[in-house]
Amino acid sequence: MPQVVIAAEPASGEPSSRLRRDSHSTLWTKGFVAKLVLLAMADALGLYGVIAAWAVRSWPILAVLIPALLAVNIVYFSRRLTPAKYLVPGLVFLLVYQVFVILYTGYAAFTNYGDGHNSTKADAVEAILAQSAIRVEGSPALDLAVLRDGDDYFFLVPDGAGGALIGSDGEALKAAPGARLEAGRPVGLDGYDTLSLGDIIAQTAVITAMAVPCSDDPNDGVLKTPDGAVAYAYIPTLLYDEAAGQLTSQADGAVYADSGEGNFISPDGTVLQPGWKTPIGFRNFTSIITEPSLRGPFLGVLAWTFVYAIGTVVLAFAVGLSLALVLNHPSVKFRRLLRSLLILPYAFPAFLSAMVWQGMLNPQFGFVNQVLLGGRWVDWLGEAWLARATVLVVNVWMAFPYMFLICTGAIQSLPAEVEEAARVDGAGWLRTFWNIKLPLLLVSTAPLLISSFSMNFNNFNSIYLLTGGGPLAQPTDKAGATDILISFVYRLAFGGVNRQYGLACAISMLIFIIVAGISALGFKRTKVLEEMN
Repeated sequence: MPQVVIAAEPASGEPSSRLRRDSHSTLWTKGFVAKLVLLAMADALGLYGVIAAWAVRSWPILAVLIPALLAVNIVYFSRRLTPAKYLVPGLVFLLVYQVFVILYTGYAAFTNYGDGHNSTKADAVEAILAQSAIRVEGSPALDLAVLRDGDDYFFLVPDGAGGALIGSDGEALKAAPGARLEAGRPVGLDGYDTLSLGDIIAQTAVITAMAVPCSDDPNDGVLKTPDGAVAYAYIPTLLYDEAAGQLTSQADGAVYADSGEGNFISPDGTVLQPGWKTPIGFRNFTSIITEPSLRGPFLGVLAWTFVYAIGTVVLAFAVGLSLALVLNHPSVKFRRLLRSLLILPYAFPAFLSAMVWQGMLNPQFGFVNQVLLGGRWVDWLGEAWLARATVLVVNVWMAFPYMFLICTGAIQSLPAEVEEAARVDGAGWLRTFWNIKLPLLLVSTAPLLISSFSMNFNNFNSIYLLTGGGPLAQPTDKAGATDILISFVYRLAFGGVNRQYGLACAISMLIFIIVAGISALGFKRTKVLEEMN
């Protein structure tokens, strides 16, 4: 018989045991160093965010960022919180990109945030006083050096005592230790680049528009320069009384009081600009219905959004289901090839499809007009109703392959005995489909139809890339013929000269409520179908 040799377990401290310990120690050290480096990078980025948030006194960001940094370090330096190491990254991104965005949108919806109301009251006062400033009669010309640090520009002027002062548009003059002066004229400061005459000429518009506060009190005036070589003192024609919260004109004594709505306003109704961001309650929501200039466009866009979303889902489902039924019949040849060709629009990125269609529908050079219609002029995307129909058709073309796929799978999963039993009972093809197959298909496809409706209700890419929401009847219109709610929100927030972020956020909340309500009703109906099944 063969001999069985049993190796003795090496005693502690023998070479093989030490080798295992040394290998484990080396791997642990490398992993720890890698973790330390990654956490150091994350902490550096987080610390930068904390400093930036502190500089602008953004307390909500600080309240989230500091606990998040502490949690990340505690979790990844702990040996007992292994599951949390996998959950923390997802939770952090969820908080940043979902929870924070939702909360901030909700907050902004109840404010007047927008052009003319995008900063604090103190910033608004400073801007108003700077705009009202006039040159002090007989004020001396101060020698000036214009400095640059990155994208920021600064004034460097003598302080009258052998030193210099430095300041910028948003920063009052302060001492500049170490400033270099030649014959009493400032010429430079370490850490800043001094602009040459050519640089000043190239940036004339920016430099001459600068108003550098003389002190932290906005009533003390500002320094301005007409040429980048000398600066003059300007004082405001309005005086600000911080205790009373009002501005008074030195010319006619008019008083501009805080209206409580983010503006200074006089008794005769004159409003000073800019204003500041402040809570206004439900005014953004009520203005959608009470303001005629907004109510009409909003209701028109709302109606078209429902037509667009429901029409896309119904037509795409009808086309996809019809093709799935046809290609599921055993008498159809080359079914696999045809199915592969039909899903190509789904495999092609949607934004590229929209751009290709936009080019094909160009009235002057597009393939449709030049080739298919023999050079006939048809402005597919320039006429209101034709543009709506065209957008709907293009969106159905991009959506039907998805419906075709899910309907094909649903049809093939139906039990053959059901159809055979219907035939035995004498039911025709149409009655079998309408009374048996379709209800069974809806049980499995209804949730997908609901999600497809939600997606098309907010299908910004298709509208924006095809028509940009247009055409517009008038350039000043608030909404175009093909605008849906989400593109209408984009137009309010970013598309015009008067950007209304608060109003856009309010409409975004309405979109969420509408989609959530319809989805809830749809899923309730789906549950009824399942019970019937």
